[in-house]
Amino acid sequence: MRIGVSWLREHVDLPDGITGVDVEQALVSLGIEVDSVVDQAATVTGSLVVGRVLTIEELTGFKKPIRHCTVDVGGAAPQEIVCGARNFVVGDDVVVILPGGELPGGFTIGARKTYGRMSAGMICSAEELGLPGGHDGIIVLADAPAPGTDARPLVGLDDIILELEITPDRGYAMSVRGLARDLSLALKVPFRDAGLVSAPSGTVDVPWSVTVDDQKGCDRFAARLVRGIDPSAPSPDFIQRRLAVAGVRSIGLAVDITNYVMLELGQPMHAFDADRLDGPLLVRRALPGEKITTLDGVVRSLDAEDMVICSGEAPGTPISLAAVMGGETSEVQPGTTNVLFEAAHWDAVMVGRTARRHKLFSEAAKRWERGVDPALPLVAIDRAVGLLLTHGGGTASEEILDLDYRAAAPLIELDATLPARRIGVDYSREQVISLLQQVGCGVVASTSSDVLTVTPPSWRSDLIDPADLVEEVVRLDGYDVVPSLLPVAPAGNGLTASQSRRRSVARALAEAGYVEVLDYPFMSPSVFDAFGMPSSDNRRSAVRLANPLSEEEPLLRSTLLPPLFTTLRRNIGRGTRDLALYEIGAVFHPRPGTGRPPVMGVDERPSDDDLFAADATLPKQPWHVAVVLAGEISPAGWWGEGRQATWADAIEAARTVLSAAGVPSSSVAVGAGDEAPWHPGRCAAIEVDGTIVGFAGELHPAAISALDLPRRTCAMELNLTALPPAPVVQARSISTYPAALIDVALVVPAEVPAASVESALAGAAGPLLEAVRLFDVYESEALGADKKSLAFKLTFRAPDRTLTVEEAVAARDAAVAAAASEFGATLRGA
Repeated sequence: MRIGVSWLREHVDLPDGITGVDVEQALVSLGIEVDSVVDQAATVTGSLVVGRVLTIEELTGFKKPIRHCTVDVGGAAPQEIVCGARNFVVGDDVVVILPGGELPGGFTIGARKTYGRMSAGMICSAEELGLPGGHDGIIVLADAPAPGTDARPLVGLDDIILELEITPDRGYAMSVRGLARDLSLALKVPFRDAGLVSAPSGTVDVPWSVTVDDQKGCDRFAARLVRGIDPSAPSPDFIQRRLAVAGVRSIGLAVDITNYVMLELGQPMHAFDADRLDGPLLVRRALPGEKITTLDGVVRSLDAEDMVICSGEAPGTPISLAAVMGGETSEVQPGTTNVLFEAAHWDAVMVGRTARRHKLFSEAAKRWERGVDPALPLVAIDRAVGLLLTHGGGTASEEILDLDYRAAAPLIELDATLPARRIGVDYSREQVISLLQQVGCGVVASTSSDVLTVTPPSWRSDLIDPADLVEEVVRLDGYDVVPSLLPVAPAGNGLTASQSRRRSVARALAEAGYVEVLDYPFMSPSVFDAFGMPSSDNRRSAVRLANPLSEEEPLLRSTLLPPLFTTLRRNIGRGTRDLALYEIGAVFHPRPGTGRPPVMGVDERPSDDDLFAADATLPKQPWHVAVVLAGEISPAGWWGEGRQATWADAIEAARTVLSAAGVPSSSVAVGAGDEAPWHPGRCAAIEVDGTIVGFAGELHPAAISALDLPRRTCAMELNLTALPPAPVVQARSISTYPAALIDVALVVPAEVPAASVESALAGAAGPLLEAVRLFDVYESEALGADKKSLAFKLTFRAPDRTLTVEEAVAARDAAVAAAASEFGATLRGA
């Protein structure tokens, strides 16, 4: 929002000599963000004066029209100026910048010979002066003072322009009235509230028949008719300039007045051409299949939640998308002589949804969804009618429509000690009452307790809870007096077991070379088909957001992989080819049939029953960990060749996670798996105590193609919540005796998992076996097409003696015999 300080001065007595920086600091102190402050007087340096055109000589022989002018600029002799514009005549008063001046953009003005004539200065247009909107061509001044007078005040270059960023909870600040009120509080100067002036009340007889069918969507509707206005009357310069500063295009007097009143008071209005209305007006919700052509020329299909103003006998024809934008069929045109002004009060939620549904964020809609003062309609109508009569003539009807269905103002009970307890500043009871009254609240103090009964002012729809009132107290008293103290942390028991486990897992993956990423927890429904998930896959049952950030990703993730793949793809697109990423986070599974959560306030801690009921409505949110690998896991260099990441690395990541989570290796089993989006022949199911807790391996080529991922991308995902609690680890006694190391190479069928063979060896080797590790997998035609060789290193050790060769060999033979019995394994070379 952009506004001039000169407009604010009409409503608040700003001190003489106040600078833009002073105004900025005052607004910022009250929580209003100021993006920029521009002193327009400083944008044009040097002498900018009124000049009166004395003569004009048309120069010929050039590619474009050129005029040599003599201009009285208040000096002893006229100034010679060459100009190409043609929208002024002899006797017109224009704006002239004299030699030595500088225009915006660093354009310096001098005296020089051009087109065969001397030119000393420049006759200026609005664009050259950096003025927003306004005039076409050279500025021709009406009723200008004597030549040589400073022209800055005449064209609005004496103002200070503020550009503000208004937060959604401060709708009142999207007006001169609201900003002026806050400035008066910050600077402690008088304020004249234009919203509280007396205005004519509604009459029994009405200027136009209006029926409000939905009084929740529209709880107030006011209107007044002005007949016989001059359709050629222009908008006065001060209105055009102020609209231009605010970024609002000047259209015509009646429409400009509605926009002007909206900026001044904060009350959006609409002007109808009364002669184009077919009959009575009806305010209602849209009907199925209805359409309207809005003022921007777009035909819009209406939703049943949209509010419309209709003309004609019920149900009528929509002529305005209420509170958002008017319709083409009833708009004020250049020849309009009879104008019906409308000012209403609409439901903020309805307007916000309508604006987003139609992607139509008009200035009116921006204010309605933030909250507009319901007490303003008659004041705004009176202000608009007065401006129109003054500048466009006509006659205002004596009849005034005011359909008022407003509910009683809400009451808030506030403990007078709450601000001090929440903020840490010793606010007295009297100070709290005084500050709330400055905001505009009505306050009734209890004589028997510290409870204050507060009635928020009509223009502060954001004040609904005691916490809101506490914020107003600290805002007006000053954020700078709030002490900067860290709260004392209450005694606790440290990390929970699940928190400690997640940290351990994250640390282990980082130490293994993985980089952690934090993704948004959203995904697209299209990933289910891209993954190749069957219709029975429970991951397809995802939680859909009612108001997603993006319509392309309306679901909460039921697996960590889709956002992780998006991050992988983004990094590859930016030139990184070798990636090992991981993420730890919650996934979401719907809990159908739970209903809505209970309504809980912010003034006190919810009850345990309310918290339990609220928690029961939430989706199930187990914690998962996932990794994704692409490119080389070991880079190539002078030390040798690199190594491509494979399914084995993904499985090893799963082992790393389980080890860090405290799951004993004896409880872990790795077997063949079949889960989308992994390749069935290169997918491992990770089991803990016989329960599958995740999958790891290489992605299916179809999924890689659908997701636009690199060839042979590998991934792993485990359900951390499904892991059993880590057992108490019994410290092992360390033997001081030497170990016996024996390698065995077993030939087994190709489909036998190495983990199964390892488990058989460990189970049969006896108590002397300290460790078993797979260190080689070999396949060749010599072994057979359906065979593979698995080489294991067996470590044997006794706690109380040095093992004999016979003991170690006997233990090895027992282990090999078990593998042979269970899988048909044979010693390689035997």
